[in-house]
Amino acid sequence: MQTHDENITKETDMIYRSLPHGGEDISIIGLGLGSLHNATEEEIEETVDAALNAGINHIDFIPSNDTPFAPVARAVAGRRDKVRFQVHIGAEYTHGAYGWTTDVDLAKREFEARLRTLDTDYADFGFIHCIDEDSDFDAVMKGGIWEYACEMKRQGVIRHLGFSTHSVSIARRFIATGAMDLGMFSINPLYDYTDESEYGKGEANDRHALYREFEAAGVGISVMKAFAGGQLLDAKLSPFGHAASRNACIQYALDRPGVLTVLPGIRGKRDLEDVLSFFDASDSERDYSFVGKAALRQESPSCVYCNHCQPCPEGIEVGLVNKYYDLARLGDELAADHYRMLGAHASDCLGCGHCDTRCPFGVAQSERMKEIAAYFGV
Repeated sequence: MQTHDENITKETDMIYRSLPHGGEDISIIGLGLGSLHNATEEEIEETVDAALNAGINHIDFIPSNDTPFAPVARAVAGRRDKVRFQVHIGAEYTHGAYGWTTDVDLAKREFEARLRTLDTDYADFGFIHCIDEDSDFDAVMKGGIWEYACEMKRQGVIRHLGFSTHSVSIARRFIATGAMDLGMFSINPLYDYTDESEYGKGEANDRHALYREFEAAGVGISVMKAFAGGQLLDAKLSPFGHAASRNACIQYALDRPGVLTVLPGIRGKRDLEDVLSFFDASDSERDYSFVGKAALRQESPSCVYCNHCQPCPEGIEVGLVNKYYDLARLGDELAADHYRMLGAHASDCLGCGHCDTRCPFGVAQSERMKEIAAYFGV
């Protein structure tokens, strides 16, 4: 079921979602290139070429070291306008390996060096890089990096401004600038429902509220760490005691409000094939209801729009109804309009309890339908 502004190509199985500010189509699966340097130059070029041929058009260019990435530029040559590059301001490689900085002069040199590496004169998204602390946010805003990023946007060197963070509060500070079009955020069940990782900063309900705030503000999300660094894929390491599939993790991230694309890190062609298998996966292979037990431990279960409750006997799109209600309460007038255009509304609920028994997250949907109907008057 499509719950975002999506377009599906007939040539491939790729699906695209539209950037709220700008309208560019972005593939729901993109590429993270942080580990691609492990491949040969020939395989790097072949991997990126195969990804583009499969319809992937969104690439996060944050190498793990300063290895020249000429093969990426060669793979993109002749179709640069079809590719959306995230290039980070604040990533630095002065010692050969990846690091990060809030020093404006170093950030400028490194950003411009990445553009030269890609043989391009612009970044589709200029990302303020990896800000997780308030002191670093302040350093970016007051130390020249923010001014530089905005000037690059005015000149067209940056088409859209973005940011990356693991922190809920920092994400809110960036959204509050009103200047952002895309944010890179770590989303997976481990970070959303447990405190097993330093990257999963924020309580579950607050993190889910943040995703709705992204969408209400018209700021898209590109997802990093969808597999929690592989921890979710190993039953012995996962706090859920369950080895999740890559497909389930990708589906989980794509079902969060505001998410446009998921960017798994790849090491070569084999990893790319594994990621693209998502489009051939069955519903059971994408199922993430194993998260339900953890969700039930939360004080106030909330709808995560997963549609495990479907089908509704009255044809109510329960996930969308909940989503538009949550967004409308954040002041999103378009969400209210979208709700009213639905073929079936909360007021059509019979109270049969079908959705209540099927919800793995413990939400009493039949009662929530009464609340939503009262709110919208429909």
